[in-house]
Amino acid sequence: MTKAFRGTYTVMITPFDADGALDVPALEAFTDWQVREGIHGLIPLGSTGEFLSMTEAERETVARCVIDTVAGRVPVLIGAGAEWTDDAVRAARMAERAGADGVMIIPPYYSSPTEDELYHHYATIGAAIDLPIMIYNNPATANVDLTPPIVARLSTIPNVSYIKESTLEVTRIRDILDLCGDRMTVFGGILGFESFVEGAEGWVSVGSNIMPAAFVELFTLTADARDYDAARTLYKTVLPVIRLVGGHHYVAATKAALGMMGQGVGAPRAPRLPSTPAYQAQIRQVLHDLDLIPGSVA
Repeated sequence: MTKAFRGTYTVMITPFDADGALDVPALEAFTDWQVREGIHGLIPLGSTGEFLSMTEAERETVARCVIDTVAGRVPVLIGAGAEWTDDAVRAARMAERAGADGVMIIPPYYSSPTEDELYHHYATIGAAIDLPIMIYNNPATANVDLTPPIVARLSTIPNVSYIKESTLEVTRIRDILDLCGDRMTVFGGILGFESFVEGAEGWVSVGSNIMPAAFVELFTLTADARDYDAARTLYKTVLPVIRLVGGHHYVAATKAALGMMGQGVGAPRAPRLPSTPAYQAQIRQVLHDLDLIPGSVA
């Protein structure tokens, strides 16, 4: 795989039907819509995709569905995180067999691994596959912080060449680039616009589940055109969506918004619950203001 990953990548929701079963036709439709809207890449089976609430067979079905539906139009990275290194290896090998362009791997999220254990974890996965690996730093959920010095060490593993940096410390992007040089390409996580300004080459976004075209344009205006005034104006427009799907709302609110937009993707699986009626009212208002609800007028 020689294609460089760059741009806005949607960390995808996983549709379920009214009975809570995996909804493959809805996933096919949602995947195709994302690509037609111009998204630069797709990442199923991240935390937004509820990978921890799915069976191994379901995860493989999701991976193959997205890869087959995309049919090479954009890169697809498969989330392959696991607590046990052997499970992560198995998930990464499944992604490779299915035709993925890469994998995104969060650190083991319960055992609080040391730096040496993290290195061994990622080196073991890297040796098992030929795909590029995007490591994922989200200490709020993973219970471990991939600090810039740790990232620099991990970047010496040959195929560990991307990172999704999801803290609110945007200066980490500067430090990662300084320590790693061309061994590591940084994608922002929570912060997109700010990350691009600091030198990130992409954004793994939750909000682009809802507004893929606008989130792509934000990357283009900032990272390519360097038209910061236009980018800042667009950023202010999409910021209500970013805030709606922030924090613990990221799965339920995204699914609720898509449902209001006419895309039936179902509710989250337990232990997550659907958004409350009060929060759904907030979602509806934001979508109305952005003219995203069929028949609404901004």
